[in-house]
Amino acid sequence: MVGALAVARLCEAAGTEVVLGGVAWERIVIDPRPGPRPMGEINGGRRIGDHAVLADGDTTTSDGVRFSESLMARHLGTETVLIDVAAGVGGAAEGISTAARELGCDLFICADVGGDIIAAGTEPGLASPLCDAVMLAATVAAAGDELTPMLAIIGAGCDGELTPDEVVVRVAAAGRAGAWSGAWGIEPGIADEVEAAARVSYTEASLQVVRCVRGEIGEVPIREGRRTVHLGPIGALAFFCDPRVALAEWAPLAAAVADSDGLEGARSALEDLGVRTELDYERARAAEGL
Repeated sequence: MVGALAVARLCEAAGTEVVLGGVAWERIVIDPRPGPRPMGEINGGRRIGDHAVLADGDTTTSDGVRFSESLMARHLGTETVLIDVAAGVGGAAEGISTAARELGCDLFICADVGGDIIAAGTEPGLASPLCDAVMLAATVAAAGDELTPMLAIIGAGCDGELTPDEVVVRVAAAGRAGAWSGAWGIEPGIADEVEAAARVSYTEASLQVVRCVRGEIGEVPIREGRRTVHLGPIGALAFFCDPRVALAEWAPLAAAVADSDGLEGARSALEDLGVRTELDYERARAAEGL
């Protein structure tokens, strides 16, 4: 959500109106209930169809936890879109399509900070593949004559999962497949805006993008020392790809869940590939009482 603000400012510079959004799933350190929140557990905001909400600053989970989208809505003084990912690819795609129609959008940019959204699944640091895979597959499923999809990868390695080198390998695979659309360097003024937004939200990853824009180099800890980010100029870039082109060749996890039934089906599809997901982790933590 915060990293997407940088891409939003790029769009606005080209004369394009933007509405920001995200998914109804906070990390377990923020929302202690494992997994995403379905529509029935989202309080406040304005519902758009069965799988999307226009969130305001007071939109919360049924337990009173504010979503990142709520914090950004308050910070920016505007509504933000909250997509229900609990129903899996089909539900998320419906939420995207319905919100796009309601808001008059003809372009949907799926933005990921870090680059793990295009992971091969074998990277040792990969920790949160499920939501990313579902949302990228939903982006493709929501595409049509009236809605063009795009993927933006911001701040390679800045979430401490894939390394910058591992992200570059996956972006290169997109290039070989013909899905490459270009790249853009985040400007210092936009980085200042991203920092201000990150300070009022839950993200650490987007702050690392800001540090990369400002020229910092080297390894730094995040997540209370559980993860390490490699800062450098590559983290100040955004890579753009067309997810309709040869998705399985450069984003195999999204391709693997594309035909899955619900979120549990998507989790099982990744499990069949030997990939452990953030839902598995959150369930285990909750079972341990942590």
